[in-house]
Amino acid sequence: MATKKKAAATKTFRKPIAVPKKPKRKRAGAGSFNSDVIVDMLHMYDMPYAALNPGASYRGLHDSLVNYGGNWPHMMLCTHEETAVQIAHGYARATNKPMVAIVHNLVGLLHSNMAIYYAYIDRAPIFIIGATGPLNETKRRPKIDWIHTANGQGAAIREYTKFDAQPATVDGVPEAFARAYSVMMTQPNGPIYMCYDAWLQEEKLDHKVEMPSPTACKVPAKMAPDPDALQRCAELLLKAKNPLLLAEYAGRSEEGYNALIELADTVCAGVYDLDARCNFPGTHPLNMSMIDDVFKNTDLVLGLDVQDWERPTTRLISTTRTRVSKMAKGCKFVDIGFGELKISGWSMDYQRMISWDERVIGDTDIAIPMLTKMCKSIIARNSALKTRLQARGKKLAALHAKKRVEWRKAGQDPKQRAMTPITHAVLATEVWEVIKNEDWVLTAGTLEDWTRRIWDFDTHYRHPGKSLGTSTQIGMSLGVALANRDKGRLVVDIQPDGDLMFDAGSLWIAAKHNIPMLVVMYNNRAYYNDWEHQIRMAQLRKTDEKKAYIGMDLGDPDPDFAGLARAMGWYGEGPIDRCEDIQPALRRAIARVRAGQPALVDTITQRRDAWTQ
Repeated sequence: MATKKKAAATKTFRKPIAVPKKPKRKRAGAGSFNSDVIVDMLHMYDMPYAALNPGASYRGLHDSLVNYGGNWPHMMLCTHEETAVQIAHGYARATNKPMVAIVHNLVGLLHSNMAIYYAYIDRAPIFIIGATGPLNETKRRPKIDWIHTANGQGAAIREYTKFDAQPATVDGVPEAFARAYSVMMTQPNGPIYMCYDAWLQEEKLDHKVEMPSPTACKVPAKMAPDPDALQRCAELLLKAKNPLLLAEYAGRSEEGYNALIELADTVCAGVYDLDARCNFPGTHPLNMSMIDDVFKNTDLVLGLDVQDWERPTTRLISTTRTRVSKMAKGCKFVDIGFGELKISGWSMDYQRMISWDERVIGDTDIAIPMLTKMCKSIIARNSALKTRLQARGKKLAALHAKKRVEWRKAGQDPKQRAMTPITHAVLATEVWEVIKNEDWVLTAGTLEDWTRRIWDFDTHYRHPGKSLGTSTQIGMSLGVALANRDKGRLVVDIQPDGDLMFDAGSLWIAAKHNIPMLVVMYNNRAYYNDWEHQIRMAQLRKTDEKKAYIGMDLGDPDPDFAGLARAMGWYGEGPIDRCEDIQPALRRAIARVRAGQPALVDTITQRRDAWTQ
C-alpha cells in the first residue's frame, strides 16, 4: 500500500544559492591565535552555518571565523540569541544535521535559555558556542567582564543540554569539541554548549595543537535492539486483531520514515503520527492520524520512538484536569525506542509512566526494519494470517478515504466560505489550491491540524515537525527555510500572530540573509489558547465568560503584520478576512518569493474552529 511520491517541481524560484564552500587553509600553528584552533575544529566537523548575535566575549573567535576561516561556517547575523538557536533548531529538524549557534557570554546565554530548552525536549542537535569573561582576573575589563562572567557558566543550562564544557587550555579544545559533537549526535539527539574563555581565545598560539585524526569515528554506531525481545513484539503485533502503530520521532530520518511505511504495509496496521517529525505519509491509506474512532477498538498500541503516550490515548477534560482513556479494555502497550535514556532528573518531559507489556531499547532506524523482517517471516508461514491482515488493511483504507473526503468537504462548505473572519478549514483549503502543484514544505504550524487533513503530505521533507510553544515558530521556520533554500522548494509558514509578536525582528533576518519563504498569517488577534482556558474557568466557576478576553486579545491597536513585513524588506499584503481574496493575494506573494524576496500575507481567522465532526 505504499504511496507514490509526487514528482518534484522542475521550476526554481531563484538562481540557487550554493551552500558556502569551505576554504582551504593551513592548520593553525605558532604565530596564529588560540581561537583559530576552534575554527579548525568547526571545519573538521562540517557545519556550514553559524547563527549568532554579536558580542565582545567572542571577538577573538569572530575574527578567526572571518579572517582565518574565510567566513566558514557562514555567519548569519540574528537580532536575538533566542532566534539564533531557533534557526539552528529548524535546520536540524529539516536536515537531521547540526548547525552552530553562537551566543554572547552569560547574558546571551540567558537570552537563549528558552530556545535551548525547547531544542532539548524536541531532541534537536544544536552546537551552541558561548564565551565567558577571562577567568584570569588581571585580563578582565572593568565592570563589564565581571558582570558577564559566571562561576561555571554552563550550569545555567546544564539541566537541559546533553553536555557542556569549558576548556581550560587551548590543548583541551579539540577533545572537548569532539566529545560534545559525539554526545550531541548520539541518539536521542540534543543541544550541547561549548564555552570558551575570552582571553584564551585572544592569546597567541605558540605551538601546534594536536587534532583528532581525520579518520576518527565522530559518532558511535546506532543502538541495536535485543532480537529476542523484538521477536516477542512481532508475535504480539501479529496476534492483535486491531493494532495501531504510534510514531513520534521514528521519522527523524528518511530511513525511519521509509521503514515505517514498509512495516505498516507488511502488517496492514493503522499508523497514528504524533507529528514531532514527519513519520508517515498523510496520503497513505493506512494513515489514521486525527481519527479518534480508531482507538476504541485498538487492542495493541506499538509505540515507535514515542515519548508522548498519554495525549493520543486519553481524552482530557481540561476544566477538571481529568483524563478518560480512549482505549479498549485490555489493550496492550509495546514500546520500542530509547526508553529512559533521555531523562535528566530536572525536566519532567518524560511524562507519565505507562504499564507497558513489552519494552525494547534500540534505535528505530534499526529496530523497525528488523521487526518488519520478523513479521514477514511469520506471515509467509501462515496464509490465513495474510488473508486476515489484508482484509484489515482494506477496512482501514476505506476509513482513511472517508475521512479525507469529509475533511475536504469542510473546506468547500459554502457556509464556512461565506464566514468572515476566515475559518481554519477554508484557509487550509485556499492555501492548498495555490501550492498543490509546487514542490512545497510546511515549516511548523499546521493550522490546528487542518493542513494535515487537507494537504497531500506525500514525502518525508514536506513537514519537519509540528510547532512547539509560543515564541518558537518563526525562528524555527527560518531554519527550515534555510535548509530548503538551495533546493528550489516553496517554504510555507502558517504563522500565528502571537508567536510573531515575540520576535518581529526575525523578519529582518530572512531579508538580510536572502531566505525566500511564504508566511501566511494565522491571525486571530489574540493569545487564544489562553483565552480559551479563561472561558473554561468562567464556565466552571459560573463567572462572566464575556470577560475572558481581558489580558488575552491582540487588538486596539491591531498589529499591521503586512506593514511590518514591508518595513523589514519583505513583500507584505493584507489584512484579508474574506475567502475570495486569499488565492489572488497568495499568487502575488509567491511570485515575489520566486523572485527571491520573502513574502507575508496577513489573513484574519476565526478564533474557534467552525467545523464539527
